[in-house]
Amino acid sequence: MKELHDAIKTFGRGLGKDVVKVDMFLNHRIDTQLLSQMGKAFAEEFRDERPTLIMTVEASGIAIAVAAAMEMGHLPVVFAKKSENKVQTGDVASAPVYSFTHKKEYNIRVEKRYVPRGSRVLIIDDFLADGKAVEGMMQLCEQLDSQVVGIGIAVEKGFQPGGQQLRARGIHLKSLAIVTGIEDGKILLQDD
Repeated sequence: MKELHDAIKTFGRGLGKDVVKVDMFLNHRIDTQLLSQMGKAFAEEFRDERPTLIMTVEASGIAIAVAAAMEMGHLPVVFAKKSENKVQTGDVASAPVYSFTHKKEYNIRVEKRYVPRGSRVLIIDDFLADGKAVEGMMQLCEQLDSQVVGIGIAVEKGFQPGGQQLRARGIHLKSLAIVTGIEDGKILLQDD
């Protein structure tokens, strides 16, 4: 997606060989025009999969998921929580997820009543690296007797195995930008 590539080239920074910082427009400060364009791109890609809801993990994926949901006819968005809390009651689906960014394991969870049995779930997230968050959400969908119909990612780290593994399994995966590496702080992108 050209607009996302342009934003990454202009504002993105690479730290070391594996950290992609896009905080100026995607996950701390959000460029709402770009967000809207990303929602349209995901809607165009996945409309024929006929999702009935969108799932993400708190917190950075929520805005992107909502933008896509609005473009797809105002689908509901369910986000998996990373920590247990007093408000989350009832029957809960949960799955362990190791966070590359935070270097710790979370037990993501969703109350079962939020995802009706038989739902057609589109997973949307901001990043894909090792694929642990996506795998966790797929486990949640399995527990919830729901079908994952596609996975939309804003920024995939193509030099890490998550995207390759999902594609090898035949999963409909669309990444709007794929980072091929980082050199001297510059983020290198796969051509559109």
